[in-house]
Amino acid sequence: MRTQVAIIGSGPSGLLLGQLLHNAGIDTVILELRSKDYVLGRIRAGVLEQGTVDLINEAGAGDRMRSEGLPHDGTEIAFAGMRHRIDFRELTGKIVTVYGQTEVTRDLMQVREACGAPTVYEALDVSIFDIDTDRPIVRYRKDGKNHELVCDYVVGCDGFHGVSRRTIPANVLRTHERIYPFGWLGILVDQPPVSEELIYVNHDRGFALCSMRSSTRSRYYLQCGLDERVEDWSDDRFWEELALRLDADTAKNLMTGASIEKSIAPLRSFVAEPMRYGRLFLAGDAAHIVPPTGAKGLNLAASDVAYLSRGFIERYTADSEADLDAYPQRALARVWKAERFSWWMTKLLHRFPDSTSFDQNIQQAELAYLVSSKAAQTALAENYVGLPF
Repeated sequence: MRTQVAIIGSGPSGLLLGQLLHNAGIDTVILELRSKDYVLGRIRAGVLEQGTVDLINEAGAGDRMRSEGLPHDGTEIAFAGMRHRIDFRELTGKIVTVYGQTEVTRDLMQVREACGAPTVYEALDVSIFDIDTDRPIVRYRKDGKNHELVCDYVVGCDGFHGVSRRTIPANVLRTHERIYPFGWLGILVDQPPVSEELIYVNHDRGFALCSMRSSTRSRYYLQCGLDERVEDWSDDRFWEELALRLDADTAKNLMTGASIEKSIAPLRSFVAEPMRYGRLFLAGDAAHIVPPTGAKGLNLAASDVAYLSRGFIERYTADSEADLDAYPQRALARVWKAERFSWWMTKLLHRFPDSTSFDQNIQQAELAYLVSSKAAQTALAENYVGLPF
């Protein structure tokens, strides 16, 4: 099989890149290790920057997002028993849209299927060869048979554990990582959200987040220890602990119910470089991970896709690789800014197990400064709604 761009991974970044390139007349094949149902079964966040929304619309997959997505003009930071609103629209002129990542993936899948562009699900034992030549090869196994895909370029959108990053020689690859000493216990429930906007909570008992997927489905999170197990958290225990971390009015209005999904996610910050080696490019979680506190994961992958799609379109329409050559520098510059913001939000809102009384008082002073300073709120809002790409 022959294609121009081979994309490994059918998450939202791989599908979004594939659709933008297809719309520009560039051939792509997407290889996915898992089944379609497995990919759609992943529960992920869904706060979309305007730049991400624009890319989804450009890909032709935005109809349902425009009708069902929830525009958010701001968010709330809660501490010391009080809530404080950060007004995105007033401070930056921009907003975010709440629309689940699973729904983004579903919409992109449907658009790709409608145009007949190929996606190979359950492609096993994917391996990449000759990425330092002008004829890279991707091999995989499907239904017991071996296949070979010859291409001009390979894009790894296959996540943190995928094969793409591991293909870069060890003496070339550099990684930077911070592991946080806690995780997020998340619960999904078919109840209306407690607030029209997200509430980020700093509390002595640990961080909490009140979020949503729609006007009738809510997502809540609690900071928890890495040694805790989902089985130890009954629904009743979760709701009791969440109420303890919320201010009195929010706790009183909280609508509880039986969970439809419950999981614990560890938090890490991670960056790999270079994001290009030969004809192989890394995008999304294959190259970087952010803690979810700043809502940057999917959005950072989308900015990678924006840079890459422009580069490939220039390559095939103007026979120039200038934008592709600039990709690693441009992408990493934005990656590190998002890493900084996500690290800052995490440090601001969580209770670290080794924090001293000095650390805790500094944290409270920073929160007090944030809610009293328009300049500080503007800095948060600019990063939250998304830096330009």
